[in-house]
Amino acid sequence: MARTRTVFRRVDGILLLDKPGGLSSNQALQRARHLFRAEKGGHTGALDPLATGLLPLCFGEATKIAGLLLGARKAYAAEVVLGATTDTDDADGVVLRERPVPALDVAAVAAACRPFLGRIRQRPPIYSALKQGGEPLYAKARRGETIEVPEREVEIADIEVLAVDGPRLRLSVTCGSGTYIRSLARDLGEALGCGGHIAALRRTWVEPFTAPRMSTLDGLQALAAAGDEAALDALLLPIEAGLAGFPARVLDPADARRFAQGQVIATGDGETEVVNVTGEDGLSLGLGRIDAGGRLQPKRLFVR
Repeated sequence: MARTRTVFRRVDGILLLDKPGGLSSNQALQRARHLFRAEKGGHTGALDPLATGLLPLCFGEATKIAGLLLGARKAYAAEVVLGATTDTDDADGVVLRERPVPALDVAAVAAACRPFLGRIRQRPPIYSALKQGGEPLYAKARRGETIEVPEREVEIADIEVLAVDGPRLRLSVTCGSGTYIRSLARDLGEALGCGGHIAALRRTWVEPFTAPRMSTLDGLQALAAAGDEAALDALLLPIEAGLAGFPARVLDPADARRFAQGQVIATGDGETEVVNVTGEDGLSLGLGRIDAGGRLQPKRLFVR
């Protein structure tokens, strides 16, 4: 029996998806995109297949701000197992080395976490989506190639030790873009002298969505099966929700028309790298930059 071909439509907005374990971020995106029948979609920063939790998906015009959300601060709930190092730095990998775990309490683990706070140098996992020579590192690793992954600077704002239960730690981590919690688990295990890896990981929020109401793929599937596209679309947040953390510049109707046509607007304001430009109705017209001369220059316009 022939498979029914999906007829895609224009869909604009942001979906706060609760990604299930076992799927890559791109697999989760494509499932959601097909359920919405959205012509265009993108995600805002990959979660490992093992990980669950908040994965903001951008559809249509909202894909134009995906890069801004990619660089946002994030928070995770992590479970670390000490005493075993794996090739992927998580429970999906092959155990490379096992060592005894010393007696630990919350205070001892918290003390070991302190050197990892602030701006630090971190080496990403070998099995990661980072590209080297145009190819993801995980592809090279699966072929057995020797890989040298350079350290890079990341920022970890907070690590709270929630529990210590033998070799298992529960942590709450707030960090900046590009931070690998798998690398943190590995390095923390080394600092404690026994190695470690991530056993479970859940992303709890991504700025500006710090108290997210997430949708599940099962819930989306049920709505799609019922043919209730209005209910699906009601789950989407507007583009403006993703720009809540950026300064806004409100234009009068005349300047709004000019900006929407790609024209530079004289504002007299001070220099600002990214501005959410809106009309008097509060709808975002696009992203702009105010230069040193006070001129508002369009960077990315939204088709509304």
